[in-house]
Amino acid sequence: MKFTTWMIPTAMLLALSACGVVDENPEVEKEKEETTPVSQVPVVEEVDEVVEEEVAIMEPEALYQLNEANWTFLPIEDANPKAVLLTIDDAPEKYAVEMAKTLKELNAPAIFFVNGHFLDTDEEKANLKAIYDMGFSIGNHTQTHVNLKETSEEQQKEEILKVNETVEQVIGEKPHFFRAPFGVNTDFSKSIVQQEGMLLMNWTYGYDWEKQYRDAESLTDIMVNTEYLTDGANLLMHDREWTAEGLQGIVEGLRAKGYDLIDPKTIKGIQ
Repeated sequence: MKFTTWMIPTAMLLALSACGVVDENPEVEKEKEETTPVSQVPVVEEVDEVVEEEVAIMEPEALYQLNEANWTFLPIEDANPKAVLLTIDDAPEKYAVEMAKTLKELNAPAIFFVNGHFLDTDEEKANLKAIYDMGFSIGNHTQTHVNLKETSEEQQKEEILKVNETVEQVIGEKPHFFRAPFGVNTDFSKSIVQQEGMLLMNWTYGYDWEKQYRDAESLTDIMVNTEYLTDGANLLMHDREWTAEGLQGIVEGLRAKGYDLIDPKTIKGIQ
């Protein structure tokens, strides 16, 4: 006996059912069920279709590249050359979250370079997460802010990797940038940074650790009017009270001079 298999699309069956296409006489339908041989009953094979959606994740376009000769940033193709990068070191000690909120309100991107000894408690880790969740990039500034040239290679490795491990645990990814305390690197530390896929940088200028600039007014003035302010400048600031107080004035002063602020996510080499 030969069996015939009918292939009926599930969608068609649903459509017919939804439209109410059935025999109007229940007795006739019942009679069909009783008299139709099993061999003639159509077998409907259901096919489950798995639709895979491809989600395109748009990565920011690389607009700037680091000039290692002087740590400034050069525009790529049509990017605006008159732009500077804002960076905050020694985070998140006391004022980093407040600074992040100020920058977010001003739509001003920046990198927060973190020290591991400011990530010991749940509260400190929550501060880091808050900064990251506001959209800011995170950099590695070593575990204990040590001079790398004064430590062994094993210590240098620990100083760098421990911060990366902690940051990844807190925000789900490792830092994309590295800045050594005092701007002091070694060949070994540079190799570790490269292996970890981070972009190593120093800075163009900064003043907030100097005694005469430890107030918002004088710091704002020097950050905006220094002779070192140039296209692609890499501006160094710290998690300090006077810096937090002067941050809005610094951003507004830079913009008043026609400078854009570089989004760290558009720096070549960190995508």
